[in-house]
Amino acid sequence: MKVFVESAYQNLKKAGEELCGDNVEIIKTPDSTIIVLADGLGSGVKANILSTMTVKIASTMMKNNMNVEEVVKTMIQTLPVCRIRRLAYSTFTILKVSNKGDAHLIEFDNPQTFYLKKGKLVKPEVCFRDIEGRRLRESRFAIAEGDQLYIVSDGVVHAGVGGILNLGWKWENVGHYLERLSKKPRSIYEKIRLLITACAHLYAQKPGDDATVVGVEIKSPCIITLFTGPPRDRSMDTRVVKKLVSSEGKKVVCGGTAANIVARELKQEILTDLEFIDPRVPPTGKIKGIDLVTEGVLTLNRTVELLRNLELKDSNLVFKTISNNKDGASLLANLLLNQGTHLKLLVGRAVNPAHQNPNLPEALSLKLKIVKEMAELLEKLGKEVTVEYF
Repeated sequence: MKVFVESAYQNLKKAGEELCGDNVEIIKTPDSTIIVLADGLGSGVKANILSTMTVKIASTMMKNNMNVEEVVKTMIQTLPVCRIRRLAYSTFTILKVSNKGDAHLIEFDNPQTFYLKKGKLVKPEVCFRDIEGRRLRESRFAIAEGDQLYIVSDGVVHAGVGGILNLGWKWENVGHYLERLSKKPRSIYEKIRLLITACAHLYAQKPGDDATVVGVEIKSPCIITLFTGPPRDRSMDTRVVKKLVSSEGKKVVCGGTAANIVARELKQEILTDLEFIDPRVPPTGKIKGIDLVTEGVLTLNRTVELLRNLELKDSNLVFKTISNNKDGASLLANLLLNQGTHLKLLVGRAVNPAHQNPNLPEALSLKLKIVKEMAELLEKLGKEVTVEYF
């Protein structure tokens, strides 16, 4: 069975620095996901440049199926070594997960990756390899739905050193904290933000080192097909509805006109649900065979606002979780974020005069702008998005 790798990351800059000395690169290929975290020696601009070079070299070579020896030799030959400290300028962790569920983990001088299975911390079998005078940890193991991995830089395990905690947070304590986070149903984005926020608190909001967390969650692929807006040509109505109902996974309709088209083509009634009222979002509806029916522009716009709050920005600790409210926007945002891995958007191009001056170009349509932003946000959050216009 194929698996879907959902991943995101968050970092803290060392206090007083303009740039973070850690860098992350996440690449998806047709058959795998490659994640590289590099920690440049020191902090600031030089560390940022060197860690950027490291992630680019490693991710590009792994994408081209180069073996570990070639990757490490290339990085050693390309990146300098500090003459005074005699240390490599950048440590790194490389994780490659195939769509079949095979994981290959390579670590050089970074803290050991946290691997949680059924909410419990486990340690995969490790072998050590010496390449060009560098000792690497290497693990190969099978992963399954629900497994989580957290790749961190040493700024996480050293959080609070010399301040709140004399010896820092330590690897074991970080692992126990992640186990506690896993006791409640939380998205990988929320867990990353909670962990990095805890680091900031331990540093008393003045990080003494760059700190980065990459979160990875293994899911079974779940497709959500969302139809919004009537097609520009009414003769396309039947085709769009057939495409919607024949699609795998969850089916969503956003917009009154779109809902009427679906109900007419399926010969079903639309029932309005007035049980959960939110003054910001119109009520949801029900159509037999459709998983979620909502109003259009207002609900989509509110959904985008909720997703925008989840965008993981550098050192931005302002984070709002998506509530479990039953209004249309919260239901749609939770469906897209927590269940969906692939989103197929079926977007009608007909212009609603209430939302748009018909004399203005189609590209300026409010609905199309909102849909485009939603697609971009979900792609940033690790989802695979396709858009088809009618």
